[in-house]
Formats: sequence, C-alpha cells, structure tokens
Amino acid sequence: MDDLRRLRVLREFRERGTVTATAEALHLTPSAVSQQLAGLSHDLGFPVTHRTGRRIALTPRGEALLNHADVVFAQLEHARHDLQTWDRTLRGTVTIGAFSTALTGLLPTVLDTLTIEAPELVVSLRQAEPPTLFDQLDAGRVDLAIAVSFEGSPTIGDPRYHRVELGPDILDVAVPASHPHANNPAIELRDLATDAWITGSPGGCCATITATACAAAGFTPDVRHQVDDWLAVAQLVAHGHGVTLLPRLAQRDLPADLVLRPVARQEPRRHLFAAIPAGAQGSPLLRTVLDHLAAAAG
Repeated sequence: MDDLRRLRVLREFRERGTVTATAEALHLTPSAVSQQLAGLSHDLGFPVTHRTGRRIALTPRGEALLNHADVVFAQLEHARHDLQTWDRTLRGTVTIGAFSTALTGLLPTVLDTLTIEAPELVVSLRQAEPPTLFDQLDAGRVDLAIAVSFEGSPTIGDPRYHRVELGPDILDVAVPASHPHANNPAIELRDLATDAWITGSPGGCCATITATACAAAGFTPDVRHQVDDWLAVAQLVAHGHGVTLLPRLAQRDLPADLVLRPVARQEPRRHLFAAIPAGAQGSPLLRTVLDHLAAAAG
C-alpha cells in the first residue's frame, strides 16, 4: 500500500479499463503493467483485480483501495504546491496544455493580463488534445489543462482532477459574402441543406456538433471537405467552397469575404473547462491562472 508507483498503475487501469490501454498511457509494456498489478495484490494479501470472461476488472477491495489512494495523491499534490509557494509570492512557472483554438482565442488575453498583474509568473504553453493532454497532466508535464467536454476528456466527477468550468463556446454559421442568406440577421440551418459543408475530422467535437445540429434541422449535411485547421476552413468558406459552423474562439483574423451569422432557433455550442490535479487548487499560482482564465472566458 506504500508503493505509490503501483498505486498509480492501478489508478490508471481504473481509468483506461484494459491492461493494454494502461500500458500505452504509462509508456510501459502490457506485461510490466500485469506484473505491477500482480505484485500489488501479492503485497497487500488480497487481489485488486480479477478476470471476468476475457477482461480484467477491479475487485471491490481494489476499488476501495483507490478511493483511499485518490485522497493520498490529492494530499501529496497539495503539499507539493504548498511548499513551492511557501512565501505566497506569485513567482514560478505554470505550464498550460490546451487545444488549438484556446491557444488562439483565449490564452493570448490571459497572458496579457498576467504579464501586468503577476510579472514574476512565467506561463508556458503546450498544444495538446485529450486524451494525450490528460496523460501529460497526470505525468506532471503540464500543470493545467484546457479542454472541451467531449470523448477523451475526463468526466465531471473524476477524482484525479479539480475542474473549473469555463462556459460555452458558441458556434455560428460561416458563409461566403456572396451567399444568398449572407444578409440574414440569423440563418436557418435547413436553408443550407443543399450547400456543401466543411467540418473537422469525423468523430471530432465540432464535426459531431455540426451533424447533430443539422439533424435537428431535418437534414444530413453534404460534407465536402474535412479540415481541422480553422484558418484553412475560413479561407475555403470565403472562396465559396462550402459553409461551416465556426466556434467563436476560432473567429480571429478572418478573411473579408466571410460572413458570420448566429444559427436561428438553435445555439450549437461546445463546453470548455480547465483541470488541475486534485489537491493543487490551493496553489496561489494555479488559482491566479484559473481566475484569469475564467474572467477571459466569461
């Protein structure tokens, strides 16, 4: 029970569900993960996992052990940040991991205000998407993660993290200036049922939101282009090669021939949040960054 490395492996297994996925997340071999779990069971004197058919699952005592481990890890994280900021001076480095549109639409404003209000605080940025982003947070390679509530992100009640909601990022219709509905104050999605559409990669957040919004309007979009770079999407729309739903965080430096309008009768949106390791919420450094993030998002 005192071996934190084995407890971390067991904790990761709870989140990943399989030995193979746990091994990939921890950069270990599946056999090494199995040995760690077996060794933990041997030292404790009771099994922490058991086989159900072809799968391995946590035993009830394994789950109870992790409930205690979550408290231990949170307290260790609290101790680390408490000692790092003993004099309560906002001095140090905070590394933020975030998806691309948060880097362009949210974080520049945050860095502007932090430079003025906390000049001795150094903020370093890393671009990453879930689940890799949260692997980096777990490993301590980033101190704070900004993500969208979607597949690959942790659930609201995940005991590993302290989570701060940053609110919605609303998606507007983007059409070329020459489009017949470009002058409408708002655009009905069903009026775009015969247009070519541009979305992100299949299964991605914005592609899923687009498909859902169009389905609610009574049609399946004719997806002509699948592009994840929002600047490229904006140029394609401006040149008349399709229409799209564009998140407001991505509405920066857009071409002149692109028109944005709200969606009539709907308000497609994705939800943003920030996460830090549980127990770190007492850190003055992270608390300051989180407060500035919430203010910028609001």
